[in-house]
Amino acid sequence: MTGETIGIGLAILVGLVSLWASAREARLQMRLSRYGLHAAGVVVDQEHRPGDDSSTPVIEFTDRQGRPVRFRPAATATGLTLGTHVPVTYLPERPENARVFTQKYRLHRIVGLAFGAMLWLGVAAGCLLTR
Repeated sequence: MTGETIGIGLAILVGLVSLWASAREARLQMRLSRYGLHAAGVVVDQEHRPGDDSSTPVIEFTDRQGRPVRFRPAATATGLTLGTHVPVTYLPERPENARVFTQKYRLHRIVGLAFGAMLWLGVAAGCLLTR
């Protein structure tokens, strides 16, 4: 097996995994739209990774049982500074998988994953066509 074949195989694999992840996220978003509960969340912390200039907000809300729940948005959540109030939706059986419930953040992850899938599959197709 040549290095080029391995590279094409990896591009296809990454593309398919991204496509699967975007479909999974879309299904979760549909479930949240149908069955999700809504709550008011607030950004209570900003986590910084070593060597990364960006930070990940930590959002806290109270579930319907009265328990505080903290989560990190699945999508990059720019503009969510400490103390920002955001609408949140969650499934009662899995409140830790909550999502920020704004149009921007609902579509951001799905579009990003789908774009990544198309990009990687396009790279693989381009490599196959130039062989």
